[in-house]
Amino acid sequence: MREISRELPALCVRLDQYRLIEIVGVDAEKYLQGQLTCDVTKLTIGEQTLTAHCDPKGKMSALFRLFRAGEQQFFAIVLQDLLPEALIQLKKYAVFSKVAFNEDESVLFGTTSSEIIAKIRNQPTACIIEGEPQRAIFWGTAPEQHYGNSQLWHLLDIQQGIPLLFKPNQFELIPQAVNLQCLEQAISFTKGCYIGQETVARAKYRGMNKRAMFTLVGNTNNADLPPIGESLELQMGEHWKATGTVLSATLDRQQLWVQIVLNKGTPADSCFRFGDTALHIVPLPYRLDDNE
Repeated sequence: MREISRELPALCVRLDQYRLIEIVGVDAEKYLQGQLTCDVTKLTIGEQTLTAHCDPKGKMSALFRLFRAGEQQFFAIVLQDLLPEALIQLKKYAVFSKVAFNEDESVLFGTTSSEIIAKIRNQPTACIIEGEPQRAIFWGTAPEQHYGNSQLWHLLDIQQGIPLLFKPNQFELIPQAVNLQCLEQAISFTKGCYIGQETVARAKYRGMNKRAMFTLVGNTNNADLPPIGESLELQMGEHWKATGTVLSATLDRQQLWVQIVLNKGTPADSCFRFGDTALHIVPLPYRLDDNE
């Protein structure tokens, strides 16, 4: 089982699957605070976090990285697949605030190279993602060289337990169903009101969330990927039962990696399959705990 963070410690790829949205204005912080699951006021200049934007029922319309570039300037790094709907939803009430949303055409790059990160760390166009490995998403200046498929960045996310939200799952899942309560500053349970807060709070304090995201892997000779939003098969004795919701999937050297939302109580030794490819659960790099 290949771990990208160990085998490719100086990864640098072009991230054509992502788009950059600038959010700027004197009311930018206040507006985002009332829209997103994270506590925007706690982000200092140069900091970032995963966050979600929900509908009134608490279902996610977008999942992205929010980077604070200045007192009145933020950038959302969002998957192209979620646009334009994610942006339409995010700026729905902006007419009442002094805030603007600008789609930036800059090319994005992702790297795990400590050398590159050291060079760009203090730039306002570099979003540093702390962790193991340390990563960065940057724009404005192209690296001297980049290599590898952008899907390696998705694979790195999958191996680190970072959820990927694509269009088929827009408006289908609450943040805790993809483990956001375990990641970075993605959900604040102490900030004021925001869209969908009631559902997110009930999921935590009343134990209403019964689902979680898991990572599966299996060897395969098949180039097909399970469709996003569809189910896999779970072995139940001598039978197989359709279960779960596929979040994302990618192939790497004849290994199929899948992110899937399942019942939180799914046993770690459960057996799954997609077609004739057998899949098993691999441990996440964090504990599944709604109280975190």
